[in-house]
Amino acid sequence: MTHVPVFLNAVLEAFRTVPPPIRTALDGTFGRGGHATAILSEFPSCTLWAMDWDAQAIEHGFSDFPELVAAGRLNLLQAPYSRLAAELAARPSLPRKFDVILLDLGVSSPQLDQAERGFSFYQDGPLDMRMDRTQEVTAADVVNLWPEQDLARLFIEYGEVNRPFRVVRAIVHDRKARAFKTTIELASLIERVDGWRKKGSHPATKYFLALRLEVNSELRQLEESLPTLIQALSPG
Repeated sequence: MTHVPVFLNAVLEAFRTVPPPIRTALDGTFGRGGHATAILSEFPSCTLWAMDWDAQAIEHGFSDFPELVAAGRLNLLQAPYSRLAAELAARPSLPRKFDVILLDLGVSSPQLDQAERGFSFYQDGPLDMRMDRTQEVTAADVVNLWPEQDLARLFIEYGEVNRPFRVVRAIVHDRKARAFKTTIELASLIERVDGWRKKGSHPATKYFLALRLEVNSELRQLEESLPTLIQALSPG
């Protein structure tokens, strides 16, 4: 089943403002193909190139949409959108310009649903959080190895946690006896130390967000990639 993105209608409405015909599109965060397939359906003249650094996402693309792949309308590349410049240099078949470019930033629901990926504090899994599982650094490395002041700064800057100091001190204290290995171990500590302050919002939410952003260098990738993406847009 195709995943239906939350802002799909808004994306399509925005793309309808582009002077027709839309011939080339880039989906830099393919996920489960919800945006890509809707774009191809909405704009029959369009050929789309989809990038994702999660190997599972690309595998699903080939298995779920074989007709689009075979027709050449959907082209799948296992690479983060931050590697667009390198992919353009290495692949002459890639368009030099795209009429529309889409990034749907953040974690996808299929990733959250898989406990073994370590993104969710509601399921017990390894403290991983890597979108590209070939990279070395995991969330466990950050939690267990980073100095106290660096952890505090991470949770303040990336998680927008106002006062993470009690949680950070507890992490540093507890990891001396045993390293944190699972999502539930970390979430339980945060729940114990911070408590539930807002109904319906798990106290670990912002901490897990900060760890995911750091492990995957998400904000740095976006900042470094925007100039390349803007240059890759068709004139107008």
